[in-house]
Amino acid sequence: MPNPSCSLFLMFTLAICPTAHGQIFQRELGDFDLKLGTTPSRSMAQGLVKPSAAGSFHGGLDLAHDSGFYVGQWSPSLGISPGNNLEVDSYAGFKQPFDHTLGYEVGVIHYSYPEVDTLDSQEIFGGLTLLGSRFGAAFSNDPDKRNSTLFANLDGNPPFGIGISMKYTTHRLLTPVAVNGGYVASFTDWSLKLSRPFMGIDLDLIYSDSSLSGSYCSAYSGHNSQCDGLVTLKAERAFY
Repeated sequence: MPNPSCSLFLMFTLAICPTAHGQIFQRELGDFDLKLGTTPSRSMAQGLVKPSAAGSFHGGLDLAHDSGFYVGQWSPSLGISPGNNLEVDSYAGFKQPFDHTLGYEVGVIHYSYPEVDTLDSQEIFGGLTLLGSRFGAAFSNDPDKRNSTLFANLDGNPPFGIGISMKYTTHRLLTPVAVNGGYVASFTDWSLKLSRPFMGIDLDLIYSDSSLSGSYCSAYSGHNSQCDGLVTLKAERAFY
């Protein structure tokens, strides 16, 4: 199979939210903590909501109890922009720190598409938080395949303050897909994201790729926006 090609895309996304950081509105309600914003606020779920469907209009809410239990909803696409369908990701879980440097989190996400005639899917996840960095795994049952994901999110450290997040997923198709030259029964994809704020702008440099290429890409249905290697530079500025 030929080597994957790489493309360079520049995307600017404008988000609107009434906070100092322009991303999260937070308020305490008794023993509960409510967050509303244009950025998913839940640590593990934030790495698992489907970014490939993200449109110009997106947002969600998160409600957490002091005991560690939480529920929330995140919509990567409100279905307002042409070509984007409404998606609602509902999640619930439990997060508990052992101390200030070590903790754990488990939960479940339900992905639904109210405007599309397709089956919903579910995902369970769990992981550890260590010194501000997060490491976890997730298992999901999409209508046409089963997915196993490993992910890590390393918070930015001085002097450069660059955040690093990685995701690696194995997809096993319930029905092999016929392609030119054979069948595809499984494939993998992965992504690496470098993040850094700069003069009020959130800058993301993302590289994504998969084990498929050439004519085999007709069977691709993974997390990335395309099958072959892709380099994306994303600049997001929130106005408030």
